[in-house]
Amino acid sequence: MNRSDTPQRDESIVADTTLERRSSLAIWVSRLEGPQTMGRGVLFWTVAALVVLAAAIYPLFSNPFAVGNSAYFMVWTFMAMGLGVVWGYTGALSFGQTAFFGLAGYAYGVLTINFGAAYGFTWIALLISVALGGLLALLIGYFMFYGRIRGVFIGIVTLSVTLVFETFMAQTAGPQWRIGDARLNGFNGMSGMPPLTVPWPGGDIVLYPGLGLYYVLLAMVVLCYLGLRMLLNAPFGNVLVAIRENPERAEMLGYDTRAYQMLAFGLGGALAGLSGALYTAWGQYITPSSMGLTAAALPIVWVAVGGRRDITATLLGTLAVLFGFQSLTVYGSQYALIVMGALLLVTVLLTPEGLFATAMRWIGRRFKGAQR
Repeated sequence: MNRSDTPQRDESIVADTTLERRSSLAIWVSRLEGPQTMGRGVLFWTVAALVVLAAAIYPLFSNPFAVGNSAYFMVWTFMAMGLGVVWGYTGALSFGQTAFFGLAGYAYGVLTINFGAAYGFTWIALLISVALGGLLALLIGYFMFYGRIRGVFIGIVTLSVTLVFETFMAQTAGPQWRIGDARLNGFNGMSGMPPLTVPWPGGDIVLYPGLGLYYVLLAMVVLCYLGLRMLLNAPFGNVLVAIRENPERAEMLGYDTRAYQMLAFGLGGALAGLSGALYTAWGQYITPSSMGLTAAALPIVWVAVGGRRDITATLLGTLAVLFGFQSLTVYGSQYALIVMGALLLVTVLLTPEGLFATAMRWIGRRFKGAQR
């Protein structure tokens, strides 16, 4: 063999490796900026980075109550994004997200009351609670989708599960209703569970509603958002959209539509469970009313107003509606639910794609027109 060929081979190997890395990077970028999500290009990601930076700086110029309240808003975004996947991308309107929320919240309470918070166990309890929410959603999804339940009947089934679970938990007030040291307490709710803790030399860091919890939740929201963007722009997300648009055609192309719907429903349940466990850790309590009819309807309003068919619009709309709803509750509680209902009605009649999604598309068209 000619030794002069060796450097050329090495250069060829390096070139191939570089090409593979570039192609892998292109795949990741394409999944962040694919056709199933709005927002792409340098301008979008620059604005997104500035928003996250502003959110990170905000607690330094605010009071502890406002910071804890902002953390409360972020807790609910996971359930909203999960419902966006189930309803907006899969086409299955679920009224049962609060059932998974409540199951995970109670599971977190039972686990942490019985086993404590030392050595970071709260995070293990959080993961177990999320898994339970996802497993319940997979079980319900299996019977619904493999039972060929469609359309409005999905909403009826999921709402029935939620109301049955709420009614059962409200009737567990007696002393016999306990799991180890954790009493369920009926309609009064469970309390006394520890917040999230971070193991640290010299003692665990307790994440009470404040600066620490705020930054943990901010990081979780960003990671969840980016992960969902990549998932929805991957082949899995493309199949979900195909099922939403025409399930019969997707089946004729060889896809098991029921399996995809069940998996999407399980993902939505896991994200709702994440909200439930974080809510319980944030407030150190959970009640059956968090799964009631009003609680079940509110996520529908958040996602519809934001825009159910885009994860960015869902996230922004949820935060905006939560802020508005809380303000209405503080200054005019008797009108808050009426205004929310009116907002949903206006959205459905005038901007069925969602207020934020419609606004984002309008801004995008105007910006493209200005560039020309």
